[in-house]
Amino acid sequence: MRLLFVADPLEDFKIAKDSSFTMMREAAARGHMLFACEPRDLVWERGGRVTARLRQIALTSDPTAWFTELETPSTPLAELDAVVMRKDPPFDSEYFYATHLLQQAEREGARVFNKPAALRDHPEKLAILEFPQFIGPTLVTRDAGEIKRFHAEHGDVILKPLDGMGGMGIFRVGPDGLNLGSITETLNKGGAQTVMVQRYLPEIVQGDKRILVIGGEPVPFSLARIPQGSEIRGNLAAGGKGVAQPLSARDREIASTLGPILAARGLLLAGLDVIGDSLTEINVTSPTCFREITDQTGFDVPKMFIDALEAALRRT
Repeated sequence: MRLLFVADPLEDFKIAKDSSFTMMREAAARGHMLFACEPRDLVWERGGRVTARLRQIALTSDPTAWFTELETPSTPLAELDAVVMRKDPPFDSEYFYATHLLQQAEREGARVFNKPAALRDHPEKLAILEFPQFIGPTLVTRDAGEIKRFHAEHGDVILKPLDGMGGMGIFRVGPDGLNLGSITETLNKGGAQTVMVQRYLPEIVQGDKRILVIGGEPVPFSLARIPQGSEIRGNLAAGGKGVAQPLSARDREIASTLGPILAARGLLLAGLDVIGDSLTEINVTSPTCFREITDQTGFDVPKMFIDALEAALRRT
């Protein structure tokens, strides 16, 4: 098969932990042809189809020069077997435009994973609102008065922007309310931007668990990202320590409920973030932790993903 990965620049991949790289390696081991491009390479013109300037690559065994490249002419995406959208957040205007170009490619016959419309319909912070039975006390607003009221009710809260990634822009305000007004002004831009506020979950000390759901089925291990030192964030990008562990009964309940729903909407891969017993985010753009879970448990996450991708292609 001819597989295209729409991603960040290949030169920026950190292959020791990059989940997209593990997908590529598994696909290459099965004999599939690998192509890559960035969202900026997508082009559409009236009378034609969505095309991209592709980089055909072959993987090497050298970690410092992990691929070789063949020049490939602009190719219609519909002529490839699958397009895997793996561009990292932020989900900004350019990401939004890329999903529309990929959706046009779908109309022309391309098979895109995750589906572009589903990416737009599931903003990673706000997607949890659909599943209130699994989330802790949560407020979404741009109103400073509502944030103050929520803090007064719950005492210890987390505030975060809706477009952040890797733990960026997350603040904790304790019962003393110290700096609540200043933090609110910083995040809501004086009432111009919406923020999320959640009751602080002390279970974060045991880790912010990433549960991968592939083809509607959960990977049997999560990666608990444990904050280090005085840090409140477990994100690996913020210095958290990743520890793989079997899913708890509550983890399985959440994943088994959401998995079939998300898969039916065209989300072949999703990453559920759970602290304690509470769902906190649904990641759909480029969920990670493949490498860490595989290395620590022996469960082959990339194999499960490529199996699911091949099965999805056989159904279409």
